[in-house]
Amino acid sequence: MHQSTMTSKDISTLISHRERPLCSDRSLRAVARVGQAVNLAVERFVTVGETIADDNPEIKQDMYEACKEARVAGSAIEKLCECALEDSLADRGSVVRAARCLLGSVTKVLLLADIVVVNHVLHAKDKVARSLGRLESVSNFTEFVKAFSQFGGEMVELAHLTGDRQNDLKDERRRAQMAAARQVLERSTMMLLTSSKTCLRHPECPSAKENRDTVFCQMRRAMDLIHYVVKDGVLDCSESQSYSNSQSPQQEDWDSSTVCSALKHFERLVETTRMTLLGPGCRETLTSALETVVERTQDFTDSAYTSHEHRENILLLCDRAKLELNTLLRIGNSMNYEGGGGSPSSEMEQAVMGVLRATRDLRQQLSSTTMEQAGDLGQVTKAGQELVSTIRNLALANDIDRLQESSDRFHEYIEHILEVCKLLRHVALSESLQVSAKFTEINLRIYGPQVVTAAHTLARHPTSKIAKENLEVFADMWQWLMTDVTTVAKDVLELSQNRPEKQVYMSLPRPGKHGTTSKPLKPVRLDSEEQAKIAKAGLEMKLITSEMDAETEKWQESGSALEENNDIVKRAKNMSSMAFSMYQFTRGEGALKTTQDLFTQAEYFAEEANRLYKVVRQFSYQVPGGPHKKELLENLDRVPTYVQQLQFTVKNPTVGKAATFTKVDNVIQETKNLMNVISKVVATCFVCATKHNLVMPQYMELSPTTVPGQAEEDCLYPISPQLLPSTSPYVQPHPLTSAQFHSILKPPPSLSLSLLPFNYSPGHPNAGLSRNSGSFVHPSVLPYTTPGTQQPSYCLQNLQLLQLQLHHAQLQHLKHATLPR
Repeated sequence: MHQSTMTSKDISTLISHRERPLCSDRSLRAVARVGQAVNLAVERFVTVGETIADDNPEIKQDMYEACKEARVAGSAIEKLCECALEDSLADRGSVVRAARCLLGSVTKVLLLADIVVVNHVLHAKDKVARSLGRLESVSNFTEFVKAFSQFGGEMVELAHLTGDRQNDLKDERRRAQMAAARQVLERSTMMLLTSSKTCLRHPECPSAKENRDTVFCQMRRAMDLIHYVVKDGVLDCSESQSYSNSQSPQQEDWDSSTVCSALKHFERLVETTRMTLLGPGCRETLTSALETVVERTQDFTDSAYTSHEHRENILLLCDRAKLELNTLLRIGNSMNYEGGGGSPSSEMEQAVMGVLRATRDLRQQLSSTTMEQAGDLGQVTKAGQELVSTIRNLALANDIDRLQESSDRFHEYIEHILEVCKLLRHVALSESLQVSAKFTEINLRIYGPQVVTAAHTLARHPTSKIAKENLEVFADMWQWLMTDVTTVAKDVLELSQNRPEKQVYMSLPRPGKHGTTSKPLKPVRLDSEEQAKIAKAGLEMKLITSEMDAETEKWQESGSALEENNDIVKRAKNMSSMAFSMYQFTRGEGALKTTQDLFTQAEYFAEEANRLYKVVRQFSYQVPGGPHKKELLENLDRVPTYVQQLQFTVKNPTVGKAATFTKVDNVIQETKNLMNVISKVVATCFVCATKHNLVMPQYMELSPTTVPGQAEEDCLYPISPQLLPSTSPYVQPHPLTSAQFHSILKPPPSLSLSLLPFNYSPGHPNAGLSRNSGSFVHPSVLPYTTPGTQQPSYCLQNLQLLQLQLHHAQLQHLKHATLPR
């Protein structure tokens, strides 16, 4: 509905110039053009409104009426402006009235369109809520994978809608609340996956069920918060029925006040006494406001981590504020008793300044107390992270006694950090920082203890890979929470020290080299639209990564029929790890620090996809003909195309912020597309293997063996692994083993070596090429023959010879088509 901007601007021009005499022909012609522009903009605007009405029957009638009013008003404005050009406009006030009518109808259209947007968000939220219910009720892993795939798609839709809504919100607090809810949903997705898998694998374990139930509960709270923000402070009916006369616990959490806001309110009341002269009712209002301030300072004085000196200073300053207020009230009573004039006396002005000085000193003391406690955050978070590692090791060792001791200490660290978060929220000067500190505290209070709960699950099942993975995910959440606490503390303390507030956006690039250029450039900031766009793409890739993890877990669930250590699963999981590290980059987290790191990781991702493609291609030769094989080959044949698109995108040079942002976005999108098709390939492989009881290729930690005259990377990859960095932070592809390499280079069983148009011999100069050529002939492209029929030799020979020549030319080209360092 961006046409409303132009319409409002033109209408404002007409109204603001309604008193100006229009004498010159130039001015009259300008007015006529403005009238035409208004009518044209209104026509475009109402066309969009009518389109929205056609798609949404619930507001169709009201929208059509509002659009009709706007169209009539726009036409009237154009005619009135033409009358002004002809000098036949007797009452120019009619232009103003028509303009106001148009503004009213345009506002009505916008409100109706906003109702549609709100309904779409709530509908998407309800779909995710229903999917959560299905996920919570599944009883086996197959049902869970199916339900989780549907949940992932609905989560992406909700993320898009809530992201757009967040950008549209004008209220700072509501915008921060929406961001907090979206962050909880995004971070909880991986914990939902691992905790549900753990609960399905170990249904008798109470700690596993507690992990899962906590994640479900927190995600539902986040969706309730989305409803609360979208409805502007109105809770869902089902949630608010039990709290008809008071705030619900959630609403108290979301909108709880701080000592900073209480001080501001009290100071405003004190300053208004200069005008009200402490009239009737002022005594009770001022006294109650100061009592609220004193009550909220109890979070500082009651904290076990507040020093004795700071506690005494806070109490003394509260008593001083009470004394100064009593002095002000006494002077006000004296003035009212003596019937003073309409202006405050100098004595009253001094009393007002005394109260304000006391509150200012109290605010500074509270900030000093918070700074003192926040100064210990670095040490506490570091000790907490070390303790998480200790808890993990003790759980693996099944040392229950020491695990309990470490868990008790870990809870103490959590309590300490929660106290700091509470004080940070109290002294935060902006509403967005207050919300950030509050939800950091809530998430830490809920998810922090779950690290210990996940450790107890692992201690009961120390050999369970799923339980270990679950603990790792909750440990990652702990690391995220510590980063949030540190960031909030830094921002709050900077703002409280009268420093300008910094709006944090992800930089492209962060310190490092920009794209493929050699000149280091300064980091640049993304605007909100760019940030939202790349965050959406990253979230989509993360959900696809979660689906891939769910698919690979089915191989382990199938038991001994399919070996857990098969090569397809290993490579798929490795690709999932690469994609997850790229997702973390979109959030400004993880080991990838620069755009060049992202592009290099994408190169590794393309390599692993190539290797997986070759392994699955060999596996496909075992699959009997049928619909499953057809589906497998259809998906598999798409892999090289997506790999090539990703490689071309990575190699595309860029200069400047806009070009680099576009390249980053394209790399994320291409990686997401490739990950999606790989997920389908892995799922189809599982179906084929289970249905036909096929032998899976095994993964072995061996170095690749080369064939004379041909290196592995030359015959398989457009990007040579030797030209890529081999150190952290990249997730690296697994090399092919010697057996796998020779298997890929030999012809499939359906191709007889006697039909080849050249002699096959290991010692032959062309042995490497001849063996490799066979691997690129799929049985589906060979001419069909029946037993006993004579096969024309030239047909198959020409086909194989042509393919050999084309592949040899391609290999020669790929030897020189490598990326720069």
